[in-house]
Amino acid sequence: MIRLVNCGCRFTHREGIWIERPHGAGNYAFVFFRTRAEVTVNGRASQAERSSYILFSPDTPHAYRDLERPYVNDWFHCEGGGVGELLHRLGLPTDRLLSAPDPALVPRHILELQNAGREEGPFCAEIAELELRSLLTKLAAALVRPAPPARTLRYADSLSRLRADLYGSPDARVSVEELAAKVSLSKSHFQHLYKETFGCSVVTDMIRGRVEYAKYLLLSTRLPVGEIGRLCGYENETHFMRQFKQFAGTTPGACRKGSG
Repeated sequence: MIRLVNCGCRFTHREGIWIERPHGAGNYAFVFFRTRAEVTVNGRASQAERSSYILFSPDTPHAYRDLERPYVNDWFHCEGGGVGELLHRLGLPTDRLLSAPDPALVPRHILELQNAGREEGPFCAEIAELELRSLLTKLAAALVRPAPPARTLRYADSLSRLRADLYGSPDARVSVEELAAKVSLSKSHFQHLYKETFGCSVVTDMIRGRVEYAKYLLLSTRLPVGEIGRLCGYENETHFMRQFKQFAGTTPGACRKGSG
């Protein structure tokens, strides 16, 4: 059994944060960094880039603090004998910073964990365990995927950082030309490398990032749909609603009602 202790999606600390656990958290503590941070594990400090994550073992001394403000992260704590068994079977390392294969993967699962906890239904514990197992399994699978083609390796780091920025700033109004310029590539070459590296177009990723953020706002605030669209970078409410339904499979209003 794996039991969710608590979790948080897109937690924002405008004045920064400093977490220090000299004797560990007492359970498995997972942190997904949306902004840069310094992480110390067993006395060794390293820098966490955007869209990186770490799973701390229950007894591992650790600390982390912001390197930019506002500091934003997603996190969860879990426990139970099933955690260690699953990690051993998957070969997913603990106490080590890793890069998320998809910047939207972790937030999507943690948002579902948060929703399951709020519903308090008859099967909420089972739903939470399934979400945890699914997330950890997907992260482990990403670690053993084949390396990207050699011709894309030169740009892999800069493209990954750019992708993390896209998901971290869904309200940004930026063109493909501007994104290509950031990595010193022509528009066509940039689009080709991006799709070859991540398996989808940069425009698709931009829309996914906006829709994921819109879901979060719909489920955690009472803001009007039009205002949420504006906060997600849309100037036209109709355009926002059309793209949301295309990528989420439902309308913004139905998404919000479904959470209640």
